[in-house]
Amino acid sequence: MAVTSEAKTQWQGSLVEGSGSTALISSGAGEFPVTWAARSEGQTGLTNPEELLGAAHSACYSMALSHALTGAGLPPTSLEVTAAVTFVPGEGITGSHLLVLATIPGIDEETFNTHAQEAKTNCPVSQALTGIPITLEATLR
Repeated sequence: MAVTSEAKTQWQGSLVEGSGSTALISSGAGEFPVTWAARSEGQTGLTNPEELLGAAHSACYSMALSHALTGAGLPPTSLEVTAAVTFVPGEGITGSHLLVLATIPGIDEETFNTHAQEAKTNCPVSQALTGIPITLEATLR
């Protein structure tokens, strides 16, 4: 079964002086203010497309890694995944860095690294981001 998820952004004004809000329509989980300054300079209290992309990437990667580990008989106790997505004005999105802290009983470092790398490759969001470098830093606790 296919699932289509929706988000909507309303924007008023020019790029630099304008502002908008992005709403997560499908889930109803929230609405978030956005501005160019939040995107190009970083501002607390406002989000940007890269933060939203990072949320999608970290959630997707967590699910892909959990699925792979569980399929190998090594279900994780916990996975903490941060996706740091970089935006450079005039260049665009230049990369996503996945930082993983994992607690997985009975796994060795080599097996963990193999599954972590495969999840990076097989995560659907990673596949959608093939136009940018994706780096991975994965650590067992």
